[in-house]
Amino acid sequence: MKQSKCVTALEFVRKLRGGSQPILVKASDGFLYVVKFQNSLQGPNILFNEAVGTELFRRSDLLVPEWRVIRVSREFITSNPDCWMETEHGLQRPKAGLCFGSRIVNKESDSAFETLAGTSFSRINNRKSFWTARILDVMGDNADNCQAIFLEGAAQGIDAYFIDHGHLFGGAHGTSSPQFRASEYLDARIYTDACQQDIDKVTTTIQNIDFKKLDRVIRGLPACWKKASAISGFERFRRRITDKKQLGDAVSFLFVMTEQTKKGPQSAFVKMREQIRTQEAVSLRLAA
Repeated sequence: MKQSKCVTALEFVRKLRGGSQPILVKASDGFLYVVKFQNSLQGPNILFNEAVGTELFRRSDLLVPEWRVIRVSREFITSNPDCWMETEHGLQRPKAGLCFGSRIVNKESDSAFETLAGTSFSRINNRKSFWTARILDVMGDNADNCQAIFLEGAAQGIDAYFIDHGHLFGGAHGTSSPQFRASEYLDARIYTDACQQDIDKVTTTIQNIDFKKLDRVIRGLPACWKKASAISGFERFRRRITDKKQLGDAVSFLFVMTEQTKKGPQSAFVKMREQIRTQEAVSLRLAA
């Protein structure tokens, strides 16, 4: 996908839930997009984090929506006052210009769900992807819970698309150092039972991330998205994730702790690896 391609917001559909107060628009390419504004109330790094986070997950073999730079005009904002942001002091006008847009993934024949009953977790085709997302989020200082859209189409099973990466790389201001539970999916049962083969596969997948391609994505982003704190947060993540020892310690620790959350401290997996927990607990802080 050519990320440099820019489309224009043509039609305001509705406002959406969420702290960044996104809106749903129809763009000039005919697709619907969830749009986040430059002057997000959450902080200045949201758009950079969304774009780079989406590409990071894509290049880690995870399903993510397509995204585009969305040009939102002053006229669009003026003529659609329902898209203005709500604050404790009243409405705030969104900033016109180049915004982030995440394409809606479902088609008319699909059913999309923001949450899924635990009894349906076994139907998720790419359920093990949540382990990879877990490692990326923790090592990337994601200050928000892992979020996904679940898409059930004509084919058998359900596909999970990972969304909302705005709080990666130290959060919306690039300064957060969240605890490892901050970015866990809200229902830990979604994480499959793990074995050493799963640990090895996740580690190999992450080690194969092509950072040269990610750098090209970053160079192609609008200059107004590339705040110094956003770049710094990404570089901190790069140093951690490319350090084999830090990555290995983090992967092992998170598998252990997530299994403990699911099954309690007496789970066989935790017992098997409890001798390394103290060492890996120190690694959890992931020195910058």
